[in-house]
Amino acid sequence: MSNVSSGLRAPRRSRRPVRPAVIGKNLLALALAAVFLFPVYWMFSSSLKPQGEILSKDPAFLFTPTLDNYTKATGIDLFWTYVLNSVTVTVGAVLLALVVALAASFAIARMKFRGRKGLILAVMMAQMAPWEIMVIVMYLIARDGDMLNSIPLLTAIYFVMVLPFTIWTLRGFIAAVPVELEEAALIDGCNRGQAFIKVVFPLLAPGLMSTSLFGFITAWNEFAMVLVLNKDKEAQTLTLWLTQFQTAFGNDWGATMAASSLFALPVLVVFLFLQRRAVGGMTAGAVKG
Repeated sequence: MSNVSSGLRAPRRSRRPVRPAVIGKNLLALALAAVFLFPVYWMFSSSLKPQGEILSKDPAFLFTPTLDNYTKATGIDLFWTYVLNSVTVTVGAVLLALVVALAASFAIARMKFRGRKGLILAVMMAQMAPWEIMVIVMYLIARDGDMLNSIPLLTAIYFVMVLPFTIWTLRGFIAAVPVELEEAALIDGCNRGQAFIKVVFPLLAPGLMSTSLFGFITAWNEFAMVLVLNKDKEAQTLTLWLTQFQTAFGNDWGATMAASSLFALPVLVVFLFLQRRAVGGMTAGAVKG
């Protein structure tokens, strides 16, 4: 009986030896990851160090953490006003860009109309244009229109900045959705809008998440426009808040690192959240399709 059972056992698969090339690639990947992550680690660790250990010539990897730097950073006047302004202009610009880009990208991907190629070319040119060269023009427009220190104007500018990339990316996602799915929905009794919402829109989740992430990072990190257009303290954002940690003896590096960590935290949270949602959206869209 034991001979029969031993004969019925599945043969063991022999393990393939790990090739030196694979080991070399993994080591290179780990080295690159360490190089890219070390500045981030140093920023967060420095934000928890006392001022004396930050300025020490001998780097301290073991230390007693303190939250004094975070208290000093968040104790700046109008801190929560800066937070509200940054969230307002960033979220407002991203949402406006998504709404407009959905309609524009659907028209470009699905419809044939005169001037379509010119519109695509204009979107590409707007995407490649460096917005820094438009700062002076934007300032003159805002000054002549009495719109300096305006949060709505800053939101509109950020919306225009992220719109070309959003249109271009969503156009590719919409073009990848088979037209037959919309036609089947139309046959089942849906109109054009219902077919888009019920069939196409769920399949665009990865594109919506990636463009939202790009738009959030672009608007959240923007510095030049708000520096020139919003001189009033109450109309500034967190990017200008980062420049306020100057003393008569130089930079307050502890508070600066704490402020940088707080500034980077929302981007990290949004990235982790949208990355998970994008993967889930791909799966859900495939099932619904």
